[in-house]
Amino acid sequence: MLVPVIAGVDGSAESLAAAEWAAHEAVRRDRPLRLVHAWNWHPRQEDGEMVTAAQRHLARRFLRQAEDRIRRICPEVGIEDEQVEGPATAALLKAAEHADLLVLGSRGLTGFTGLLVGSVALGVVARATRPVVLVRAGEEACDEHLLAGDGSASTRTGYRDVVLGVDLDDPCDEVIEFAFEEARLRRARLKVVHAWHQPSPIGLGPGDINLVEGPQRAEEWLGFLTAVLQVWREKYPGVEVAETVTEGRAQSVLVRAACGASLLVVGRRITERPAGPRTGPVAHAAIHHVGCPVAVVPHV
Repeated sequence: MLVPVIAGVDGSAESLAAAEWAAHEAVRRDRPLRLVHAWNWHPRQEDGEMVTAAQRHLARRFLRQAEDRIRRICPEVGIEDEQVEGPATAALLKAAEHADLLVLGSRGLTGFTGLLVGSVALGVVARATRPVVLVRAGEEACDEHLLAGDGSASTRTGYRDVVLGVDLDDPCDEVIEFAFEEARLRRARLKVVHAWHQPSPIGLGPGDINLVEGPQRAEEWLGFLTAVLQVWREKYPGVEVAETVTEGRAQSVLVRAACGASLLVVGRRITERPAGPRTGPVAHAAIHHVGCPVAVVPHV
């Protein structure tokens, strides 16, 4: 049995956009789509059964709404649905363990609204052991594609770039492979971005690049990036790759690079910290401030 692409559904505009994106992704991956709605069991005995019945009815309505939308725009995908009990974050994390990919809606974009990504989405991204894609409300299939010759939106044109953020101090195979596969599925160009900054003289170590001129330093980083990607170019010969090294903070560089992309791919290290799991500064900035869908790929 094929492992499904799973989309969390809660009736919001964001979750409907996520379900639609997940449907197209399931078709690209030749996977079934599973829609999941999580609701909390009501602990009060006197009205627990009534509340449970109401929640099940609401869940069924949300799932049917998503199914109807998907069947209209993506009739070729196989759909199944599931209602699960428990706090939404925990329920979705459990569902993600059996997913090829988990897709969730994400609120907010820039400035103060960037704080509205949502506690459930943030909680899942920070703890998931499988890749999670966050999708904004209003995302449509044509947004992943290049404009037509007359400047209009179209789903018949090629896909926009897939953008991958790479940390050359610790390049991760899982993240790089995910991005190459997404580019292959779309027949899109993969734009690989590394952000670097001038080190202070005090911070330089024996193995650090210690060139005086910025252009020469950038050339060195580009050489490192090319070397890291060589094995993946050989594994994915059909994927066109554009390599970019830019001086600046990784968060800002990636947000700019993702403008006009079909998908941004970033990594998140799986660590157990005293304060609990975290998304990391780069993933945090991406999911708060990037307009296109963002894939967060966990790695050790």
